[in-house]
Amino acid sequence: MFRALLRIVLVIVIVAAIAAFFVGYRFGGGDRAIETDPVVGTSGPDLDPDIDVDRARETGARVGESIAVAAGTAGRMASEAALSAKIKSKVLLDDTLETTGFDVDTSGSEVTVQGTVESQEQRERLLRLVRETDGVTTVNDQLVVR
Repeated sequence: MFRALLRIVLVIVIVAAIAAFFVGYRFGGGDRAIETDPVVGTSGPDLDPDIDVDRARETGARVGESIAVAAGTAGRMASEAALSAKIKSKVLLDDTLETTGFDVDTSGSEVTVQGTVESQEQRERLLRLVRETDGVTTVNDQLVVR
């Protein structure tokens, strides 16, 4: 009964989040362009002689590199969060598990599982679910059997 209620609540939360995103995008001005200062060229016949073109290019390259590093970090964090969420969903939706509290921490493809389970069989089932999840290469078991 509890698992079925949890599933229903999970579906409602996901649908509400998707609806909120689309409503916010539609009515929040997400489709309008942001006004900015005019673009300054670094080449061509209309080039301002007071502009240090080499410095502007170096600054642009540094900014581009910073953005690339940040995008890579954000992508890795999103991937790790998605893997953790996938594992937690599998465990919560498994009717054979009676976990009273567990946590999943993901670093790359390495997953650490912490918490308490009711029996050795549940511990083995939980670890098997984690190992069978696509994207997991290493599982660090820090589970405690009550």
